[in-house]
Amino acid sequence: MANLALLLASLCLLSNIFSLPFLAFAISSCGGPCQTLNDCEGQLICVSGKCNDDPDVGTHICQTPSPSPPSGSNCQASGTLTCGGISYPTYRCSPRVTSSTPAKLTNNDFSEGGDGGGASECDEQYHSNSERIVALSTGWYNGGSRCGKMIRITAQNGRSVVAKVVDECDSMRGCDQEHAYQPPCKNNIVDGSDAVWSALGLDKDIGVVDVTWTMA
Repeated sequence: MANLALLLASLCLLSNIFSLPFLAFAISSCGGPCQTLNDCEGQLICVSGKCNDDPDVGTHICQTPSPSPPSGSNCQASGTLTCGGISYPTYRCSPRVTSSTPAKLTNNDFSEGGDGGGASECDEQYHSNSERIVALSTGWYNGGSRCGKMIRITAQNGRSVVAKVVDECDSMRGCDQEHAYQPPCKNNIVDGSDAVWSALGLDKDIGVVDVTWTMA
């Protein structure tokens, strides 16, 4: 009986010995258990027993990526708005922004008293139409997160221009004084100033043209 107990103890000891190398060399990824820096892969460090980004290095390996804006295939109208007996769809979303986002370029008067209605949403100011500026549909405007940002617009003639986002082309509201009594914008509008149209070599009297855009 004593021999059996000794044999079992020996087997247990051997099992622990053989498992040590695997424990020592186990490498954890984001959120994995750790005790030292060597337990984490790459530039990750051990923080409170878990592998995570190193704030001193500024890595963002473990950050959960932000959800992509709704794509065109699932960006559905959120309601309707009736103006002058005509019902217009309203949108909270816009097609997903890519390196070449299809859009409709329209013309907007950003000056006081122009067809743009009230002052620009981003800075509560009116602007000269000689500035290369745009308003974006509600989804692309994204609550003002693109205010002051530069976008590159490319026309089908091959010409492109960089313009600053200063306003929202409201896809939810319209038909009132604030919106110059115009209906809600569609969800794929880049509303450009005269200067934007001129830089692209386009005739603003056309009204609407196909373009692509991306963040500059």
